[in-house]
Amino acid sequence: MEKIIRPISGFLILLAALASLAIGFYLSVHFGGTEDASLYVPVSIILFVLSVFLLKGLTVINPNQSNVCTFFGKYIGTIKENGLRFVNPFYRKQRVSLRLNNLESSKLKVNDKLGNPIEIAVVIVWQVSNTYKAVFEVTNYEQYIKIQSEAAIRHLAVSYPYDNMEDEHASLTLREGGEKVTEMLTGELNDRCAEAGIVVKEARISHLAYAAEIAGAMLQRQQATAIVAARFKIVEGAVGMVDLALEQLSAKEIVQLDEERKAAMVSNLMVVLCGEKAATPVLNTGTLYQ
Repeated sequence: MEKIIRPISGFLILLAALASLAIGFYLSVHFGGTEDASLYVPVSIILFVLSVFLLKGLTVINPNQSNVCTFFGKYIGTIKENGLRFVNPFYRKQRVSLRLNNLESSKLKVNDKLGNPIEIAVVIVWQVSNTYKAVFEVTNYEQYIKIQSEAAIRHLAVSYPYDNMEDEHASLTLREGGEKVTEMLTGELNDRCAEAGIVVKEARISHLAYAAEIAGAMLQRQQATAIVAARFKIVEGAVGMVDLALEQLSAKEIVQLDEERKAAMVSNLMVVLCGEKAATPVLNTGTLYQ
């Protein structure tokens, strides 16, 4: 599991390293050619080595950054405190960003639940939450989430239809799923990326369309469905208007109509109300029967 370590501040160590370097330089310059050189030169060399040793242990941690420290292959801990810090110079330090990252997947061509080929792409917002798992549980956590995102997208696409033409409320669809689809995709990605110490904040579909080979046919199908729905509304309204007209004529006793005349009137009104073009009136100078 991830272990947080809190190293000491590096500013005092930096001052000590600079002082050691300055003193060693001073001793080597002033006593290098004197009788005391055999005494001061080794001291200056030790001071030089000490200053290098101290400087090597300094590390800078920027905001929302971390350093994973190992000692000859053994995990020591993770530094998350910001600023200049000093750790064992023999530690191997690996930087891991804790900032939010965006990943936009490529457009994948898959079949939906109904077998229709579609194109789909998503945008993922993710963040490293466990540095130990991100560094040691997977080889490359950035490549890992990229591959897992493609697998999750394909699984989502084959689980639900792109659209349901027959019954709009029959089942969840990719096109109209909205927040529900986003929630399911985010949950699946979190399950897949938990082993890598990655948390997915949001995964949202950025591109969704039928594949090119069936896009034209699906467009015609959508247009036909829209035309049928519009015709249904027109007929429904026309029937209501005809019923109202007959009711008003009978209530006000404007004209007495037998069943045959009512049928003729209904037929004429339905033609006028449901026709796409304006009706052309025909004047009848006789009667309905002549």
